[in-house]
Amino acid sequence: MTTPHPSHSDAVRGLLAALAVVVFWSGFNLVSRFGATTSFSPFDLAAMRYGVSGMIALPFFLRFVPMRDWPRHAVLACVGGLAYGLCVYWGFAFAPSAHAGVFVNGGIPFWTIVIMAVTSGFRIARPTVVALLLSTAGLLLIGFESLLAPAQGSAWIGDLLFLAAALAWAIFGLLMRRWQVKPQFGILGIASFSALVFMPIYLLWLPSGIGAASWGEIALQCVYQGVIASMLAAGFYSYAVQKVGAGEASMMLALVPAFTAIGAYLILDEALGTTTIVGIVVVSAGALLGALPPAALARVRGSGSAHSAR
Repeated sequence: MTTPHPSHSDAVRGLLAALAVVVFWSGFNLVSRFGATTSFSPFDLAAMRYGVSGMIALPFFLRFVPMRDWPRHAVLACVGGLAYGLCVYWGFAFAPSAHAGVFVNGGIPFWTIVIMAVTSGFRIARPTVVALLLSTAGLLLIGFESLLAPAQGSAWIGDLLFLAAALAWAIFGLLMRRWQVKPQFGILGIASFSALVFMPIYLLWLPSGIGAASWGEIALQCVYQGVIASMLAAGFYSYAVQKVGAGEASMMLALVPAFTAIGAYLILDEALGTTTIVGIVVVSAGALLGALPPAALARVRGSGSAHSAR
């Protein structure tokens, strides 16, 4: 199965949307890291994500999305909403957020390329392989100190959960592309079904520490988890996937740990070591190479060949 190449304007819009997702998810890592240092449990963070987004989305979903499309939206909610969110928040209970940056954001392009290859006979192009290797090397450099630090508890469980979250998001992106679900309807469906499934379980049976948090902390998490991370990031990613393809859009997500490290340096006053800086440069090069559409890569190679022939 071949995927049509995007036009130049579509490619630009798609890559800008993917860049917006990078910013949203980098903020998600910082806000979630802050939330993990307070009284919130992983279930509290998930509840604020699904509860707020579901309350906003459900009336619009019922009004604008035909009932015949509900089964697909339910599937998308299971993978891109519940599976992704719960695996990430649960993973934070076992492993530090730096591991999430490596395994979630490094795992999404990896799983996306693997699934594309297995399901459609897609032969992985050499630039894509190089981009994946560069991004993986850069991610490992960024997370070098954290990954080699003495394990506290069962960090490997968190790492496996982060990889599972990456797999769920990769499946979500590919299904959005295959089913051509409109991004605005996709985020409405994810938010609505996730809330309808999770919130009753949370309210009836799951442990909570939200009562010990301040109103300011609750408001911050509700806005970021429930609106920015849950709705805006999913919508922009769906748009990017439809404009440039799942492989190219997912490669941009490798920039998230780099943006997170820079944000932590500027906002949280966390130091940037030499290894981290080198990792940021390497992962940025890999993400750029992987995100460029084939036509753009061809023009770059052509200009390089022409320059060397002079």
